[in-house]
Amino acid sequence: MTAPAVALDPGWITGDRLPPSVLSTPGLSQVLAALDGAALLVGGVVRNAMLGAPVADIDLATPVPPAAVATMIEAAGLKAVPTGIEHGTVTAVAEKTGFEITTFRADVATDGRRATVRYTEDVAEDASRRDFTINAFYADAEGRVIDPLGGRGDLAERRIRFIGDPAARIREDYLRILRFFRFTAWYGPPAAEPDTPGIDAEGLAAAAELAEGIDQLARERIGHEIRRLLAAPDPAPAVAAMSASGVLMRCLPGAMPAALAPLVHLEGEAGRGHDWLVRLAAIAGGIAAPDLVEALRLSRPETRRLEAIFAARDAPAGVAAYRHGAAAAWAGMLLTAASKAMADRPPDLAGAATDIDRGAAARFPVTAGDLMKAGATPGPDLGAALATLEGSWIDSGFTLDKSALLTQFRASHLPS
Repeated sequence: MTAPAVALDPGWITGDRLPPSVLSTPGLSQVLAALDGAALLVGGVVRNAMLGAPVADIDLATPVPPAAVATMIEAAGLKAVPTGIEHGTVTAVAEKTGFEITTFRADVATDGRRATVRYTEDVAEDASRRDFTINAFYADAEGRVIDPLGGRGDLAERRIRFIGDPAARIREDYLRILRFFRFTAWYGPPAAEPDTPGIDAEGLAAAAELAEGIDQLARERIGHEIRRLLAAPDPAPAVAAMSASGVLMRCLPGAMPAALAPLVHLEGEAGRGHDWLVRLAAIAGGIAAPDLVEALRLSRPETRRLEAIFAARDAPAGVAAYRHGAAAAWAGMLLTAASKAMADRPPDLAGAATDIDRGAAARFPVTAGDLMKAGATPGPDLGAALATLEGSWIDSGFTLDKSALLTQFRASHLPS
């Protein structure tokens, strides 16, 4: 089968090239060869490579219709998986690596959540249906970067700009509002560089104007974007813009972003890395954990972690570490410290770290068996006595030993 050639305007070639590390990804050359050279790397892989950022998945775009893509992949002895063939996407598997291959498309109709498309052989048409200029880069098998829409300048300025009219792009898919803020957090101008352009004004205005469209989105899709947004190195400026534009309220009614910037700063001081769930707790304001779970469709493991973070926030650091583990205790301590920082009360990170280490290592030295050996009888009173002793032990800073605790038990629970 002969594949249609990819027609490229010479003016689209930027002079940039992808690094050999990307082009040598296991299986990539086999997939490109299987498609007879009629495929381009597209989107995030090109953008990240140009920024020197880590590259995750490699996606490809092609003028070849999806059924023919599957035929050509299998004819080359590779595995073709119809992961989204109704939308034009086939996944090729080579050397245990998956590559999503999507036929060039143009939108026919949209309803704010999904699009009806037609296939095309025109790279520029395919690029024009994408969301942001920095996502409309392509690269050929030689690594030459192709920029049909002139997004190279936006990438250099770290500007997240919608392709064409921002409002029109958003009306095609309201999830693009959240993607706008997420991409701003990951790829926008660093807050520490005041001479760089800020958040794109036209995009921000369109997001504010059309914020009600978020109500059409499934909560799972909103949760997916919030996770990825809050996982950015510093999402605070983007989240502040979300709040000011009314978008954050649509996602999480009652959320308050003020504590997020201090938290991000303290994460750096503590050298603990960052956790998107801790940041979620920071912006939660008065939103209860169950409401956050429902709003973002958190998984059970995420729910358990969030509940532990909330519980740890309301307890002394050492106690939180003992009851909920060191990770939750650190989260709770940083959340409390962020609140103190907002009130110009510098937190004692070193002291908290000592308390957390002590609490995480502490092991209550008395068991129910120990109390029965000391004369207690099984039943509710035994559990209450054990809880009382544990409270005394915690209040002592985990210093009371088994002998002292049993002496306390005998004095308070056994007849003299």
